[in-house]
Amino acid sequence: MGFFAMADLRVLLIGATGVFGSRLAERAVRESGIALTLAARDRPKLDALAARLGGLAVRVLDRERVTGADLAGFDVVVDAAGPFQASAPTVIAAAIAAGVHYLDLADGREFVAAIGNHDAAAKAAGVSVTCGASSIPALSHAVIDALTAGWTSIDTIRIGIFPGNRAPRGLAVVQAILSYVGRPVRVWRGGTWTIVPGWGMTQRWTVPGVGQRWASVCDTPEQDLLVARYAPQGSAEFFAGMELSLLHLGLALLSLPIRWRWVHSLRPASRPLLAVAKLLLPFGSDVGAMDVIVHGRGAYGGPANGRWTLRADGNRGPYVPVLAALTMLRRFQSGHAPAPGARVCAGMLTLAESESDFAALGITTSGVDIDRARSMHKL
Repeated sequence: MGFFAMADLRVLLIGATGVFGSRLAERAVRESGIALTLAARDRPKLDALAARLGGLAVRVLDRERVTGADLAGFDVVVDAAGPFQASAPTVIAAAIAAGVHYLDLADGREFVAAIGNHDAAAKAAGVSVTCGASSIPALSHAVIDALTAGWTSIDTIRIGIFPGNRAPRGLAVVQAILSYVGRPVRVWRGGTWTIVPGWGMTQRWTVPGVGQRWASVCDTPEQDLLVARYAPQGSAEFFAGMELSLLHLGLALLSLPIRWRWVHSLRPASRPLLAVAKLLLPFGSDVGAMDVIVHGRGAYGGPANGRWTLRADGNRGPYVPVLAALTMLRRFQSGHAPAPGARVCAGMLTLAESESDFAALGITTSGVDIDRARSMHKL
């Protein structure tokens, strides 16, 4: 693996023209020692992005049909395309067949849960397969690790992500959300697993420095990973919300036919609902936020409370999900690739590794750990 430090890291970015892929490309192209090739299905969009970023190489690829031959000659392939819900691990299989390291921004619960199925094959091929290098679980777990360092136990974890209404949105994101709206979601509450409707438990969430946002339950890998890593005695909950009441509550209303089993899923309505959301882009704000709240027992056994909040103005919120993948690419380039095998990107990164990227993007963070009686601008 050490040759990465002496030669350019050859990276193929699939889904490069999407909301998140294009932002990862923008940041990665600034890194020394990374030779980036952009890949997507739409050649005109690829050419336009490549030109905007200084004339990068491009490949026309469909992630659902990619083969090992398509990845030959690269060191790392990054899948930023999605949606990962109900997605086949085609790119993972191709990467292992080609002997290429794999990295993704996956947020599909079943997709992430199954990553261990590729462990033996990845080890045999001598490559690493890293899943979920995004806001969740990579960043969220780095935050919780920092907040709870030295704690003896964790009682509850609440994570909320709240994009501003003016933030750009893509079809894959809408498809991901609609895949679980109204459908049963398994969550950890009251020290046991229970079932709630997707986009249910709707409430108002006050985000420090941002204000109130709507929040509803989402179906993500976090529910499983938080319980597995931190063993919370009470609850581990993940919420997301749309800024506009019309969109957020409207989606909650649309979930009723699914909850009543009149309709199987809203995913077929992804395109028209995306069109409606785009019509409302001029309204609301360009402020996105992420909020992580943890309660438990501190180093001396007393009650401990931690909270970390991120605020992204100017529609910079969509950069946050790509920063963990950017950090992973830096590790590859410097010769510190993960050991061969397949794993989730939970507990692999530290919060400090993202601080320079937050600063460069003008994204502010604040954290407080009451147990250790200290406040931090950047925990």
